[in-house]
Amino acid sequence: MEDGRGAGAPRRLSRTQRVIARRMAEAKATVPEFTVALDVEMDAAAALRAELKAAAPGGPVPSYNDMIVRACALALRQHPRANASFDGEAQTFRLWERVNVGIAVEAPDALVVPVIRDADAKSLDAVARESRALAQAVRERTIEPAALADGTFTVSNLGMLGVRHFDAVINVPQAAILAVGAVRPVALPRQGTIVPVQQLTLTLTCDHRILYGADAARFLGSVRDALQAPAGLLG
Repeated sequence: MEDGRGAGAPRRLSRTQRVIARRMAEAKATVPEFTVALDVEMDAAAALRAELKAAAPGGPVPSYNDMIVRACALALRQHPRANASFDGEAQTFRLWERVNVGIAVEAPDALVVPVIRDADAKSLDAVARESRALAQAVRERTIEPAALADGTFTVSNLGMLGVRHFDAVINVPQAAILAVGAVRPVALPRQGTIVPVQQLTLTLTCDHRILYGADAARFLGSVRDALQAPAGLLG
């Protein structure tokens, strides 16, 4: 019987969409999550991007997201509990030796997370080149299954769509996922005056079975410090 809404025919989920739906439902149903947010000043990062662009005119320049991935990789090395996974059956968690950062990439009717392996050991330029290649493979539907495996942490960025802040759903069984908002101009007090600053908001969603509030705050603080002194990201 029609209900007056004029609904079209039901649409069957693709295999990828079914996997995403199952994992998201699992995360929301089983993970005791909490979120911590922090604002980051991006003026120094913007200046570094301008320098890199001037040094290689016409060449690709690392994006803010590349910088964030690299900053996260370095912070994960400093804060190994954020680079962990939870085993619900055994009620244990494991700290991973390798830092493999997943980057959420929009695909037609899906969200795919290819992985930059050993991101802490790669230069910013290498991270940028690999992230572009992975994103292109996702959009062209040529991504290999192996490129989606073994992630230990995930970065999800909606800043390019103008989103200021959002809470991402944990990519189970990982300990945390970072949601990245848009870089935006704000006015902040400085020594008795008001100055314009470029700022973005980072929001970390955490599995409380592995991370606690102070752990999350210290991790985010390390990411912020790396982005506000971005020369350290280049190596």
